[in-house]
Order: sequence, then structure tokens, then C-alpha cells
Amino acid sequence: MSLNRTELVAAIAEQASLSKTQADAALSALQDVVIANLEKGEAVKVPGFLNVERVERAARTGRNPRTGEELQIPAGYGVKVTAGSALKKAVAK
Repeated sequence: MSLNRTELVAAIAEQASLSKTQADAALSALQDVVIANLEKGEAVKVPGFLNVERVERAARTGRNPRTGEELQIPAGYGVKVTAGSALKKAVAK
């Protein structure tokens, strides 16, 4: 089972004694801050929970799965998310 945004907002609101509107605003603010920092090339680290950082991807040769034709994939960026120690411990139980 996974939580969708509405369920996550409701859970945050209940846990933090906030209204759903306040919880949704907080979640949106978190999303905006993470995106803004990644766009600048800065990592976001929440000790014990997770680390999010932008990583460079080198240019490479790929293959069209339909035709088998080789194609050049340009260099770009990706996102690396690493679980923190508390998150790892919670999952290991």
C-alpha cells in the first residue's frame, strides 16, 4: 500500500496537530525548497531521514528498443535520493 498526496497530507495534519490546509502548505513548501536547491546544484540533507542531491549523467550511446538503431543520449542531470540511518532502521525491522 502507498499513500497518495491527500492521504499523506491527512496523516501529517493529524500527527502535527495542523489543519489539512496547513499540512498541504507545508508539504508544498518542502517540495519547492527541495526543487529550488536541486536546481542550484545544492544537496538537501535531513539527518537520519534522507539526502537528496543532483548528479551529473555523462553522454552515452543508447539503443532504440524498437529498431535496434544506436543513438546518442546527451549529458544531463539526475536526482539521487539516499535513505538516512533512521529510515534504514525503520525498514529493517
